[in-house]
Order: sequence, then C-alpha cells, then structure tokens
Amino acid sequence: MKHIRITVRPDLDRAPAFLETLLDSPAVSEARAIDWNRGDAELSTHLYAIAGDAATVAERAEATTGVESVVLSSTGQRVSYALLELRDAAVPIFGGSAEAIDRPGLVVRRPLVYRDGRIEGHIVGDPDVLQATIDETPDTVAVQVDAIKQFPSARVNPETTLSERQQEALDVALDLGYYDNPRAATHEDIAAELGCAPNTATEHLQKGEAKLVRSGMDVFDSTL
Repeated sequence: MKHIRITVRPDLDRAPAFLETLLDSPAVSEARAIDWNRGDAELSTHLYAIAGDAATVAERAEATTGVESVVLSSTGQRVSYALLELRDAAVPIFGGSAEAIDRPGLVVRRPLVYRDGRIEGHIVGDPDVLQATIDETPDTVAVQVDAIKQFPSARVNPETTLSERQQEALDVALDLGYYDNPRAATHEDIAAELGCAPNTATEHLQKGEAKLVRSGMDVFDSTL
C-alpha cells in the first residue's frame, strides 16, 4: 500500500469564479476541503474551511450555475466554514474529477489544501490505479504526482512514532484541558493522573508535542 502526494492545478480560466477565489485571491490565504459527500447520483455536498474573505466565496458560489445552495458560518472569525451543494454535471471541474477518483483501490485523505493556485492532497492506494485515474481526469485540471512512499510511515502517521507513555501523557493533557485557552490544567495535574513526577510528565509532553509539530510542518514537504 502506498501513500501518494499530489498537486492539482485547475485551469482557472475555465474554473467557476468561486473556485478561482478559493485558489488565487489575495483575500483568501488558504482554504481546505474538509470533507465531501457524493451520496446522490447528481448532487454532491462539500465542506470548506476558509481563511479569508468567505463572504465573497459564498457570493460567487451562489451565482454559479449548478450550485444549489451555500450555507456560510459566521464570517467574523478568522476561519469561516462554507457548506456547498452542487450538481456535478453542471460543474464539470468537480463532477469529472470526483468521478475519475471515485473508484476501488484509492482513498483520498482529508483535507485537501487550496492555496497559490493549486490543490495539494494525499491519496492512499495503488499507484497504478492512481495513474489510470489521472489519465481520466478532465482537461480542466492538471495533476502531478509529487511523491510516493510506503503507507503507513512515521512521516505520514506521526502517532506511530509516539511512545506509549507520550501518547498517554498527551491524551491526559487533552482530557484535563491543558490545551484549552485558558489552560485548565498544569503539568502537576497531568503528572498526578500519570502517577509520575511533574518533570517526567513535562518530558513526555515536550517530546510528544515535538514529534507532532515536526510532522505537521512536514505535511507538504517535498519529501512527503
């Protein structure tokens, strides 16, 4: 089983205005396709997280033929959420791509990241199936395979590098509210739950956090 990192570059001249805004507008620093559902033969539903001018994205989506509905969260926050329902046949850059990749042997890992005119994503499956998928994608998108690695791996799944004690310390910290703002727990509280000294709890947390942060920063590194 392989983990494949891909970059998709839609033809923005032929893309819907709202997609162009997500990908190439200075008003949107980044967007993420958090999840989607093709439960209907004609309709698909897409959930986006948008860092930037989500109101303009929603406005342009509503004006796009084939977009049936747009529900937008509060735009007063740094990140807003938009739920789009669209007819795949009327928006072929979505329908054609979804149809090409919706096949046995491949799983798209969420989220997909939209920025700088491109979509970056990860797929798990058979590289030969992916190549056949790329061959069938519509000519409105260009797909590039950036890297292929074995799955699972420590870079792809950072939790596989955590020791049992580090995982336990992070779980306890989350449960106690250590990562809440403001913090609801201290290292002493975590140590009491773990049955160890505070310095030991601190060490488990720092090592576990370092692994997760490095992995998070490496998600779109060229070496996967």
